[in-house]
Parts: sequence; C-alpha cells; structure tokens
Amino acid sequence: MDAFTAGLLQRIKATETDLTRARENGDDFLAEVEQAELDDLHRLAAEHGVEVAAAAH
Repeated sequence: MDAFTAGLLQRIKATETDLTRARENGDDFLAEVEQAELDDLHRLAAEHGVEVAAAAH
C-alpha cells in the first residue's frame, strides 16, 4: 500500500471516529462538518480507485 492510500484510509477512519463521537455528544454542527469531510474523503478515494471497505476491517 502506498503512502497516499495509507494516509487516506487513516484519515477516513479518524473522521468516522470523530463523526461517531460528535453524534454521541449531540453536537449536530460538528457532526455535519465531520460528515461533509467524510463525504469528501470518500469522493477522493473513489477518484483514485482506493477501496474504502477494506479500511473498515
């Protein structure tokens, strides 16, 4: 795995964690920000052929 892919998958995992935490804390604004970031990261992954599902395991 190259550095770009590893970094992207790490950012996705961290953003998913932050999104979960924001939702659990009832911070709707932060949850929206984190969701937008996650959407952007997923778009970037798709544009570069990075399999995101593999990051979840």
